[in-house]
Parts: sequence; C-alpha cells; structure tokens
Amino acid sequence: MTTSRSTFRATRKATTVRAAVIAAMACSLALGSGVAAHAQPTTAPAPPATVQGDDVIPPAPTEASPKAADQGIVPPSIDSAAPATSTYDPQAETKGYGPAFTNFLAGFLYSVVNPNVAPQGANDWNCKPSAAHPRPVVLLHGTWENAFNNFARMSPALKKEGYCVFALNYGDTDSSAIGQIKSLRGTDSVASSAKEIATYIDAVRAATGSAQVDIVGHSQGGLVTRQYLRFEGGANPADPTKNKVNTVVSVAGSNHGTTLVGIGTLGRTINNLGLNVLGVVGAIAGPAASDQVIDSPLVKGLAVGGDTDPGIKYTVIGTKYDEVVTPYKTTFLTAGPGATVNNVTLQDGCGIDLSDHLSISVSLRAIGIVKNALDPKGFPTKSIPCAYNSPITGG
Repeated sequence: MTTSRSTFRATRKATTVRAAVIAAMACSLALGSGVAAHAQPTTAPAPPATVQGDDVIPPAPTEASPKAADQGIVPPSIDSAAPATSTYDPQAETKGYGPAFTNFLAGFLYSVVNPNVAPQGANDWNCKPSAAHPRPVVLLHGTWENAFNNFARMSPALKKEGYCVFALNYGDTDSSAIGQIKSLRGTDSVASSAKEIATYIDAVRAATGSAQVDIVGHSQGGLVTRQYLRFEGGANPADPTKNKVNTVVSVAGSNHGTTLVGIGTLGRTINNLGLNVLGVVGAIAGPAASDQVIDSPLVKGLAVGGDTDPGIKYTVIGTKYDEVVTPYKTTFLTAGPGATVNNVTLQDGCGIDLSDHLSISVSLRAIGIVKNALDPKGFPTKSIPCAYNSPITGG
C-alpha cells in the first residue's frame, strides 16, 4: 500500500509539474494580447499592424506562416529536466553554457530543461575590462525568463565587441506557484530582487576591478534596475561620481508598470474597492507580477523621486508591438536633474522590425541600439542595422 501511494504521489507531482510548465510557457508566450505564437517567414514582408491611438495590434499570422516545429524547434521532455539551483554565491549563479540562439522561442524551450546555463560570452569571472570598454556589462532578464533565454543572442554579440559580460538568474526564491518552475526566474518581489542584484554587482565590480558597471535590463530588468539604483546603493545622489552604474539600457522595460492589457488596471480598481484580487495573482504568478501593475505601491514609490538618478545615462528602447508593457510608451523615461535619457522606438527608421515584448531581446536592431548606447563612438548610430524580426520567435 505504501509503495502504491508513493507511486501515485510521484505520478501526480510529475503531472502537476508538466501542467504548470505548459501553463507558464503559454502565459509567457501569450501574456496580454493573445498574439498567436507563429513565426513570420523571413523571406516575405509581414502584413501591417493596426494602429489605434497608442494601442498597436500586431499583424496576425497567416496559414502560410511556419510554426516552431517547421523551424526545427523540438519541445523538450519535461521528464528529463535538470534540477535547478538557487544560490547566493554570485560566481556559482550559472553552470556551463547553452548554445547561441537567434530564435527566442527555441532558447526559451531549451532553458526549460537546462535552467542553470549561462548565455555564451557571459560570466567569465577572470575577464578584465579593456581600455576601449572599461566597464563590465550586467544583463538583467525579465519576469518568467532567465539569464540564458533572454540573452542567448545579445550576450555573445556584446562579448564579440570586447565587453566583459555578466548575467545572473535573480528572483527565484519566492514561494509562488510559478516560482517553483526553476527555469522561470524573476518571480520574487522587485524589492527582494534588487537586493540580490546589489550583491551580484558588487561581486562583479570586485572581480573585474571596475568601480562602475553598465546595465542592460529587459522588461522587469528595467524596473528592478531603477529600484536598485534608488534604494540599494546603485546610485549616490549626494555624490554621483560614486555611482556604481554609469549607463542603463532598458529594453521594453516595465518602467512605469503595465496594465497587462487592462487586467492589471481592473485588478487595481477592484483592490481599491476592498477585494484583494492582485494578492491572488501574486500568489500564483509571483510577487513581481503584482509589483509591475500600474499604480502598485512599488511603482508609486519609484515615481516619488522621478524617473532617473543623477549621473546616469539612460537609453530606453520600446517597440510599438509590445503586448505586455502597455501602452508601449509607458516604457519611456523622463530625464531628471543630472541625468540624460534617450528614448528610442525600435520601428523608427526600420518598419520591418516587428519585434514584440519577447522577441525584442533577439532583434539585431535592438542589439545594435544597445551597442550604440554602451559605446556611441565605437559603435556609431550609422552602424545600427535594420533587419526583419518577427513577433514571439524573432530571427
């Protein structure tokens, strides 16, 4: 009888994990707009989007659009998933390297069964910055993503430029349902994650001998950067020359929160009436989801001091096809005293880049803008490419 019960529990647990992983991937790939996860063909122009004020409806896929399987992407077996680790040792934050992916969906699926690997080019703790690139670059992934799947294309591209690149898996210690799936990081509260990032950045500075780092953050990575700068010692408003950060590049960052296409706003309204629906959301999707809703206590707290901190150079990249940070212009920042901000819409001058919230991290144009932001002289504006990139999957 004991063996039968153990077997039943093991089977039920495995079934639950499979269902949770499938649900999480579905949420990550369709959050907010219900955009179908079909790749657009790279050889044919995509149909136009529909623009209604600040709301942009991405082009719908056609029957002729190839699916992930048509691109040779094979879904992994969840049964063979490697156990993930959660550590406070920055140098043990990742183990080994995954392949370089140009397709976000492929990288996402790979990381489900390889949750601890680093993207190519990242986390060489013996790397010493060059005179041309004197500051290491720290990559901060988004909600329900991780260091590998978010930066599988960007990290090797920055390494090739000669940067010391570092990427951690933060926010994976909360007790939410989704937080138990270890390939889905960034679920803990933004405040807690900012503390974790502070420890990591101090370790990077010590290992490289650099007084400052540059940060590239995608999605929540943009918001948690602001939390780190403001409340965890990243910026020193009394003496900006002592800032630990020089340049921030926010890629589709949830800098002012998001409506989650109306659901978040509705939830906040109901909360104000006394029914804590956002608390329920947080218990399932992780505290970070609730933190990123427009007018959340965290977003309001950051707004008090303005968008920026003195002595920091900001570049903010937004995409018209963002279905998660909505409206997409809420990603943009306003410069305060002693700071500079360059807000860039990805499609300006390049209408064929159809990157959405997910695929922007593998967009050649977005990566080019990142390079330019980090080194305007070494990688001038004229070097930023214009290339087709599809929603969801990317290149």
